[in-house]
Amino acid sequence: MLHRRALLAAPAMALAAPALAQDRFPNRPIRLVIPVGVGGVTDIVGRVMAEALSPILGQPVVPENVVGAGSAIGAAAFQRLPADGYAIFIGTINHALMRAMQPDFPHDPVADFRPLALVSRQPFLLAVHPSVPARNVPELMAWLRQQGDAANFGSTNPGAANHLAGELLKQLSGAGYTIVPYRTAALAVQDLVAGRVQLTIDSPSMLAPLVQDGRVRGLAVSSREASPLVPGVPSMAEAGVPGYDLTVWQVLFARPGTPAPVLATLEAAAARALADPAVQERLRRSGVDTWPDSSPEAAARLVRDEVARWAPVGARIRTGG
Repeated sequence: MLHRRALLAAPAMALAAPALAQDRFPNRPIRLVIPVGVGGVTDIVGRVMAEALSPILGQPVVPENVVGAGSAIGAAAFQRLPADGYAIFIGTINHALMRAMQPDFPHDPVADFRPLALVSRQPFLLAVHPSVPARNVPELMAWLRQQGDAANFGSTNPGAANHLAGELLKQLSGAGYTIVPYRTAALAVQDLVAGRVQLTIDSPSMLAPLVQDGRVRGLAVSSREASPLVPGVPSMAEAGVPGYDLTVWQVLFARPGTPAPVLATLEAAAARALADPAVQERLRRSGVDTWPDSSPEAAARLVRDEVARWAPVGARIRTGG
């Protein structure tokens, strides 16, 4: 009797096995939506994480740049995808500004994005073209005041991190210059090297090699204190712009409503990747540092705090105040 029951059960078990395999997450590639252009720090970090996550999850994690409107276009595209874990999103500091810069943006930067991991952080670097007769920040401020609006600052789309950095410098220093928008940070830096813009504040990943080659001059970092990522360079506050403090960050997100087992898989994969010394070294070589606590809880706290901090600044930028 037992033998007959086992034989009867065997077909049912054989049918169940493929179903269980199909239900396993992930069983197909995962999209990583990167809301900024190729070559910027968030793009670089996103690609490092995609490579690190792929072998852990056993499926390719495929980066996809969806660019424009200070990350809002990529964020909106991400929200149109199913909440099944097969699309994740990497946000940066301009994530905290989307609603303030664009009041009609239909998604809440806190409630509509489920943090998976706090990935990395980086100060930006203030750099000028060698034709600018300034060797430090006070000399730059004096020169800018002489120029009025004639000097050009290379920026990406309104609400992007380096646009915020440029506007913050204007507000705190009282210096004037014209902010020139570019589709990507790489294009703005290209024009800085060519001398078509005179200054920018952007990723050391892009600017530090140019400083070393003498093609641009680095004057200060944007964080509250000097950074080991850019040795020998003072902070903007130390160099003469009190109160200046901007650190760019990257957070991995899923959609709210993603099934709990899927979230647990993605969180564990991100934590494992970020604990890997080889991944940490790749990120450091890309010009960013990891966080002591990369947990979803730490990421959620950071996003909440940054939205509260930067939303009023974004609103002033939008209204010209």
